[in-house]
Amino acid sequence: MTEYGHVPKISIIICTYNRSALLVKTLQSLITLENLQEAEIIVVDNSSTDDSAAAIKGFIEAHGAEMDIRYLLEPVQGLSAARNTGILASKSQIIAFLDDDAIPCRNWITTIINTFDERPEVMAMGGKVAPIFESKRPDWLIKPFELPYTIVDLGGKVREYPKRLHPCGANMAMRKPAFNISLFPLDLGRKGDSLISGEETWLFGQLQKEGHTILYHPQMAVEHFVAAGRLTEDWIMKRYYSQGISNAMKSEGVKGNLLLLGKTAAKVVYILADSVLSRSQGRKLLNKCRLESIRGTLHMFWNRKRESAAG
Repeated sequence: MTEYGHVPKISIIICTYNRSALLVKTLQSLITLENLQEAEIIVVDNSSTDDSAAAIKGFIEAHGAEMDIRYLLEPVQGLSAARNTGILASKSQIIAFLDDDAIPCRNWITTIINTFDERPEVMAMGGKVAPIFESKRPDWLIKPFELPYTIVDLGGKVREYPKRLHPCGANMAMRKPAFNISLFPLDLGRKGDSLISGEETWLFGQLQKEGHTILYHPQMAVEHFVAAGRLTEDWIMKRYYSQGISNAMKSEGVKGNLLLLGKTAAKVVYILADSVLSRSQGRKLLNKCRLESIRGTLHMFWNRKRESAAG
């Protein structure tokens, strides 16, 4: 427990849903972090139906004297809702997000605090995410599939994120004023077992539009669990289909819809051309997944048009 009136330098938000065993490992990993005394930890339970609540409260009873940690319950289902609850409850001007199945490196807190202190122009940052595979990595899991599996390594140098890339939710931090622009949109992001995403891309897009610097730091590193159930062709195809839906949900207005359809048409041409040249199992699966993404986009687009016409 920290002394009364102490303002932490960083708020660490961990949102969880029905993964108590993995969550406990994540919480235990925090004990050995440098500068843990500078942090408050907010665990947001998104109405789990397993024993997560008891596991979190048990951890707090055992280790609450060693760290500033709180439990919050968010009844509205969805990762965005849970994150927003954590943001609104936070005390610090730096907010870091850690997945409930991620293990941060020992200097994770130190790297985040020092970077924001030394680089006032940086509004948000992220870093490496290395996989912990529950089962053998499939032969078809080629480089283009790494991002959907939240495998991130942009090298060993501190740099700004290249265009179309941004920090991922398993390992990201922002200055609190970033949320003056907006909290996470509730219509995007995971809800229960749904694979809908896009909330991080949308928010970082808003930051980029305003000219804010988003930094990649290789020493802000975590290891991230990849369940065996996700290492299947069926799962990755579902993941791409859901991404297609997410892409359509983010498009707004006539101009946005026309741009979306134009990009989708260009993707079809590219996929057809690449399919002729693809020989490996991984490349063939990648093109099938890309087509699933297009199918998800069109499905969402036409459903939305039909609902608008029915109006």
